[in-house]
Amino acid sequence: MDGVNFDLKEEIRDYWSKRSETFDLAFGHKIAPGPEADAWQKPIREALGLEPKRVLELACGTGEVTRLIHDLGHDVTALDFSEAMLKVARTKHAGKKRLRFILADAENTLEPDAHYDAIVCRHLVWTLTRPQETFAEWLRILKPGGLLLFFDGDWASPKPTGRIASLLISWIDRLIGADRNYDGALSTRHTRIMSALPFGTGLHPDTLLPLLMASGFAEIELHSHAPIARAQRRNANLRNKLRTLVYRRFILTCRRP
Repeated sequence: MDGVNFDLKEEIRDYWSKRSETFDLAFGHKIAPGPEADAWQKPIREALGLEPKRVLELACGTGEVTRLIHDLGHDVTALDFSEAMLKVARTKHAGKKRLRFILADAENTLEPDAHYDAIVCRHLVWTLTRPQETFAEWLRILKPGGLLLFFDGDWASPKPTGRIASLLISWIDRLIGADRNYDGALSTRHTRIMSALPFGTGLHPDTLLPLLMASGFAEIELHSHAPIARAQRRNANLRNKLRTLVYRRFILTCRRP
């Protein structure tokens, strides 16, 4: 099993390294200033509170969520295991204090015990190769009372209404051509990776809850992603408005007792 997971993780690393070239071009990845940034930042602000915290951001990618956390006044360690992604993020945030970037594996951070007040991540949990062990690792590096907050969704199966949105997107693609900003998604590789992941058939809160509880987390709460989707639609074209309707997305928070 170790060999299988090692190969899979290397494939994931290589995939996201390649995606670093186009990641910020794709709708839903770059976070526009104004209403969209405010909508992403609000659940972080409400969960972390106003007092500065020591925050670990996992799978920081190109540093979009990094900015939102850092702008709230927190000390941020932003982690990714793709050097290509980190290169983009470091360039965006060059010279900022209270911020460091590290090359490491979110599933095995090697960070000290009980070191962070909070962990934040976006669209990471669905990619975990060993979710149960990873949640235990995240619990380990949180201080007692520490917060885990993540944004994610079921990217395997569209919602019932999402199937209609997907069909409309495909019609738009045929009428005016495919969105070149999505060519970088490397869809064939993405599908192959997803099929090998524990959450490859879908990431659902009812599956996550027992795993988080078994790892020792408590105060598990689900929060609506709808305000973010509404903000994304405000200045989006029709195709991108439809993209916000395809998949079930959610925000989850929990704490180390």
